[in-house]
Amino acid sequence: MVETAAVFRGVLVVMRLAVFGLTLGITLISFQAYRKKPSERLQYAFMGFAFISMGVAVSSVITQLGVGGASELVRIFFGMTETIPFIIGFTMLYVSLYR
Repeated sequence: MVETAAVFRGVLVVMRLAVFGLTLGITLISFQAYRKKPSERLQYAFMGFAFISMGVAVSSVITQLGVGGASELVRIFFGMTETIPFIIGFTMLYVSLYR
């Protein structure tokens, strides 16, 4: 039973790395598009993807740290810390679509 949990933990780590790699990839592609043809829309899209990548990274780190035994206030703080980059990122993407 313990071995199975360790395998699934390893698979989860690989999956998180894949998600982070994909977000970095789309951030890089959007940056290259912005550099090739600078526009306000592409700039906002690049910044949005960058913040979403940051949110994925922070979320992964917080999950790895495990705040299960922490106080409720600490858990709320970490929850806010991982949510803020997503809010900013998706707002930037929204702005890039309607600029």
